[in-house]
Amino acid sequence: VAEGEPGEGREPFELPRFWDALGQTFQVTSQEATKLSLAFSRPPLPSAEDCQKLSEDVQNAILAVATVYYWLPKGQGTTLRKMVRDATTEVVEGMIQLTDTILNASAESLSQEQLISTGGVWEACEQVSNLPRGEYNQAAVVSALAACLGVVKDAVEEMEHALVEGQDPYGDIMEDEELGFRGNRDTYWSEADRQLLSSCMGLMKASKACLKKVLAAVKAHGKADSPEQIAQLDDLADIANEISPSVDELALSMYPPVNPLAVRLNHTQEASLMNFLHFCRTSHVCPPSEEGWVQFLTGAVDHNMNKVKNFTQGQL
Repeated sequence: VAEGEPGEGREPFELPRFWDALGQTFQVTSQEATKLSLAFSRPPLPSAEDCQKLSEDVQNAILAVATVYYWLPKGQGTTLRKMVRDATTEVVEGMIQLTDTILNASAESLSQEQLISTGGVWEACEQVSNLPRGEYNQAAVVSALAACLGVVKDAVEEMEHALVEGQDPYGDIMEDEELGFRGNRDTYWSEADRQLLSSCMGLMKASKACLKKVLAAVKAHGKADSPEQIAQLDDLADIANEISPSVDELALSMYPPVNPLAVRLNHTQEASLMNFLHFCRTSHVCPPSEEGWVQFLTGAVDHNMNKVKNFTQGQL
């Protein structure tokens, strides 16, 4: 499941039928996990015949989950397929862990590890209800973009809090004899640092605005009626996945002691945003009515990056 690739089926693919079947197989797997765990929750142990039946039922449930996953053709979109694959893998791995726990447990009583492993399978099987079931790949891409936006929002809020005038970004770290006293100036921002960081914050906020606007555009205009549209949605999700790590990398370079040269050379943020905006503009989710904010945010990224370069010119 983790490494294999579903192929294009011979029969016409029906998304409602797929979701129904996937939900049913996940439910059956959850029930089989319960049966397996209860059978080994107290002595006496099941007979060899009962063990054989239990193992066959578990195996059949897992094979059914994998089989339904393989129904989902590549043409439905890589973003949707990845989400279903991750959910399927989590169920399979959960059942493996439960089985290993039972094999290694004492026969005298139900162990805490067995309870946790059983709950892990239940939780993994319940995830099927959280998978995006809207219009094919469009709903999956909306979910992926929303997740990226959430990460970037958290990073922006954390850095805004740390940049409050007089705020010590390491204030939540206890004083340590080996690290030195809290008066160490390397734990505070200078005025020059703050001027540079205001532009860095501009880039972080531009990242948040880009994700927010593209998310809204995909919701309003995203379609999955053709292979080209599905591929464009997938590409938007892939590029968005590059933005949150680049925001984290930029945020880390902003903590004192600030290395202006490292900040200047960190072009991943600018490149990710420009790539994201360019691809959005050329995709079907950006009709003429959406072009205004794309141009505005492109200018905002350029403006803040130029300010960063000006502040750090002497570092070259």
